[in-house]
Amino acid sequence: MKKPTFQDIETIGYVIEENDQYRHYHYPEMLIRYDSNFIEFKQMPSLGDFKQAEELLKELHLQYNQTHLKFEFPENEKPGPVLQEYFEDHSYDIGFTELYAIQPKEFPVQQQNPDIRVSEVTDSHLNDFINLQYETDKENGETFANEKVKLNKKQFVDDQYMKVIAYYKGEPAGTMNVILSGEIVEIDDLAVRKSHQRKGIGGHLQQFVMDKYPGQTIILVADGEDTPREMYQRQNYQYFGFKYEVQRIDDCLACEGAP
Repeated sequence: MKKPTFQDIETIGYVIEENDQYRHYHYPEMLIRYDSNFIEFKQMPSLGDFKQAEELLKELHLQYNQTHLKFEFPENEKPGPVLQEYFEDHSYDIGFTELYAIQPKEFPVQQQNPDIRVSEVTDSHLNDFINLQYETDKENGETFANEKVKLNKKQFVDDQYMKVIAYYKGEPAGTMNVILSGEIVEIDDLAVRKSHQRKGIGGHLQQFVMDKYPGQTIILVADGEDTPREMYQRQNYQYFGFKYEVQRIDDCLACEGAP
């Protein structure tokens, strides 16, 4: 297996500035998407360097009426106590993600269930896919969900992406986005409708990818503090590292006291 890194994970956004210290991503098509509008540090910053980057990001986001600040740090490095104290004092949420990968032959074969049908999204499935993803995305607000519809439609006609949908007894039950990049295939946005969870739908969605790309390395990112990561570990995914991130959401970035 080619050792994957977080650089193999797709970032939706344009690099508008890059130097020895960081990459600055911006995505005007979806300003509300935090994972597309942020600064990624290439080396762990000092507190002074972080403050400079913070001011740069704040100024740009104010121009676009964006209400968030987000920063990612080099993989497999944890911010030190000085930075962590600053984050806590300035109301940043601190979290981390974990990178997992698997060879398809190592994925535990799912017991066939005639009630579950998984297929690649075509024109005839697109509305079901869009509507089910909208239902999930609406938990993050209607504005985000509406913008995500536009993104899904754009990706649907792009050969780099494959949309996948699962039906349970004929009813749309789960969705998944698959990103194709040579030897690497990334699973993203895997979601199962709450009323259909614990029926094996998530496993069948993954099995579909394993069967379709048996010679590739399958990768995904999991929240380091969420329970799905435990499922991936049980499914024989290998752990390949972590990445810390901080974000702050504030309706008034320009107000006194805002970072």
